[in-house]
Amino acid sequence: MDTMIRKLPAIALRGMVILPGMIAHFDVSREKSIRAVEESMMDEQHIFLVAQKDIEKENPDISDVYKIGTIAEVKQVIKLQNNIVRILVEGKERAELSAFLDCPEYLYAEVIRFDEEEEELYEDVQQAMIRGLQETFGRYLAVNPKLGKDLQRHVNEMKDLQKLMDMLANNLPLRYEEKQKILEAVSLTERYEVLTAQLLMEIEVTAIKNDLQKKVKERVDKNQKEYILREQMKVIREELGEDNTESDAEGYLEALKKLKADKEVKDKIRKEVERFKNISPNSSESAVTRGYIETLLELPWDKTSKDNCDIKNAESVLDEDHYGLEKVKERMLEFLAVRNLTSKGESPIICLVGPPGTGKTSIARSVARALDKKYVRICLGGVRDEAEIRGHRKTYVGAMPGRIANGLKSAGVKNPLMLLDEIDKMSNDYKGDPSSAMLEVLDSEQNNKFRDHYVELPLDLSEVLFIATANSVQSIPKPLLDRMELIEVTSYTENEKLHIAKRHLFDKQLERNGLKTGELTISDKALSVIIRGYTREAGVRNLERKIGEICRKAAREIFEGDKQAVKVTEQNLTKYLGKQKYDFDKRNEHDEIGVVRGLAWTSVGGDTLEIEVNVMPGKGEFNLTGQLGDVMKESAQAGISYIRSVSEEYHISKEFFKEHDIHIHIPEGATPKDGPSAGITMTTAMLSAITKTPVRADVAMTGEITLRGRVLPIGGLKEKLLAAKNAGIKTICVPKKNEKDIEEVSAEIKKGLEIVFVEQIQEVLDVALVK
Repeated sequence: MDTMIRKLPAIALRGMVILPGMIAHFDVSREKSIRAVEESMMDEQHIFLVAQKDIEKENPDISDVYKIGTIAEVKQVIKLQNNIVRILVEGKERAELSAFLDCPEYLYAEVIRFDEEEEELYEDVQQAMIRGLQETFGRYLAVNPKLGKDLQRHVNEMKDLQKLMDMLANNLPLRYEEKQKILEAVSLTERYEVLTAQLLMEIEVTAIKNDLQKKVKERVDKNQKEYILREQMKVIREELGEDNTESDAEGYLEALKKLKADKEVKDKIRKEVERFKNISPNSSESAVTRGYIETLLELPWDKTSKDNCDIKNAESVLDEDHYGLEKVKERMLEFLAVRNLTSKGESPIICLVGPPGTGKTSIARSVARALDKKYVRICLGGVRDEAEIRGHRKTYVGAMPGRIANGLKSAGVKNPLMLLDEIDKMSNDYKGDPSSAMLEVLDSEQNNKFRDHYVELPLDLSEVLFIATANSVQSIPKPLLDRMELIEVTSYTENEKLHIAKRHLFDKQLERNGLKTGELTISDKALSVIIRGYTREAGVRNLERKIGEICRKAAREIFEGDKQAVKVTEQNLTKYLGKQKYDFDKRNEHDEIGVVRGLAWTSVGGDTLEIEVNVMPGKGEFNLTGQLGDVMKESAQAGISYIRSVSEEYHISKEFFKEHDIHIHIPEGATPKDGPSAGITMTTAMLSAITKTPVRADVAMTGEITLRGRVLPIGGLKEKLLAAKNAGIKTICVPKKNEKDIEEVSAEIKKGLEIVFVEQIQEVLDVALVK
């Protein structure tokens, strides 16, 4: 390869490379570079341009620049401010830097020119290279169309390989290091390989860049589109006066963040909020969805209150609020003890059964206070629709959650005390049976996943302490009764009522009627008279009303200035309450034939029934009067059948029952009476009337009779014993199988009573009939 040596002024370029055939301008600020430009203009206007390896180097030497540079022709020189010169140059040919000659004023280079024409390529090889470059450049333009179609057309028209490569190298947006590689490729073959590699690299990089830009642009465009649409929706809603939907949805999402609930619940609420956003506020569905979301947000999914585990405190609170009710208190303290030992303990499901006014509802409130539980009362009296318990499905107009879900919502925690009041008063109709729905609520194995039709998500009721109240278990379905732990709340004795009146009712009524302590006093004897003569009940409701009546009259006297303080005694009680309303049917003074005192249980406590039997000549008819129920009539039939079967023992003739009519009557005919417990009483009365044998006036009895004369057990013994004691009865015949029930009756009631346990009617007759 022939070479030719030239000596030219040189400029060390920073961050750029000038290729042959390239026209470019750049600014020169270094003193040596300006002097080199001036020197070249004084000669042939040729200058050697070589790139610096390190652009920060201020005074480069031969080791700081690349070996290959370009001989260029200076076309134009413009002097700018701040001693800057802008020059326009055209690259002519490649040259190799041999050395920098000794010249302190500017860089003076000795370079060796390349004879590029020496390499000869076959025509078909050149054509192949040209086509390859044109195709590759076409692919490059496909991913980078900014270079324009004119350049592509110009490239496609090129027939000279060297000029084509120079044109492509000059138009590609390459870094100066990459252009230096092209510059250093002296031979056409080598230059073709480097340029093609650069083009392919640029195609790949540009394609990746375009792909990334497209994704970013799509994301940005989507965000911008959503933003614009939201702003438009906001303006439209403001124009229509519906701008509160979006703010409500945001409020729901904020509340959702603070909600204590599991993932399933939160996902459901989030889904409903998204639906709510897309519903028109004027549609009925919007109100339904709004109500549903608010209900879900208000339910205490995982929110609990901390129970008071101090058993001494609980005991003192229960004793402070209620007198008696020992079984209920004992069961609550047992529950608390188990809870303390096991750290959890299964919440009991208790049913308090007893007459009205005995404190069943108030003891539940007291238990809640003793355990520091939230208290919720759900009255089930008269409920006859299953939806009242389980809720209505959302599809119905006016749908709402059931009473159980509403109770949890009002409590605000998942472990309240829930009082199911009057559970025996539920009924059913064509809409369903609410007692069947209560089966799941009161089953400790199932109620951790209780599903309300409205809520649609499982509610955990396993930590709820359920206390139900009922006056009688007769109307409660057996499966429901089986799920509850029954605790009987019996009638209060006269002594218990006296204590309750003094400790609770009196102070309560003083406060309610605006009286201060000391302004009214009621003697114990006066309270006893009120209990016996002015009220007849198992509980203390009427007793409280009577005390309240005295308080009102006393308040009037004090307000009118007649007295400073009022004292009520046995003597002046009629002034405040009038004449006594009730008088217990006292036992007869004399033993009578065909008259026997029976014992009955009523919803307001116990009572005595005087059963009368008359035997008269007739045709063998058997009459029952006094508004008796079917069971009571059947008991009378069983009694007369027994008497006829043993008639020979009592010397009753066989013709007696054909020639005489027997009439059984129970006074107070307006009051319905039923039940089997008067069986032995009616049998004794009939036998007394038939045999003309008197019955002891101080004996009362209760028990069911069979055809063979056996005496079967009955219920309500405590109330019956109380009634007998108040009536002045001394001896009571009770079925032998009720002996265990008698043991539970307090000694206060049994005091002064002779209780005879009987298994056969003959034992009753031995006690009752006067020998």
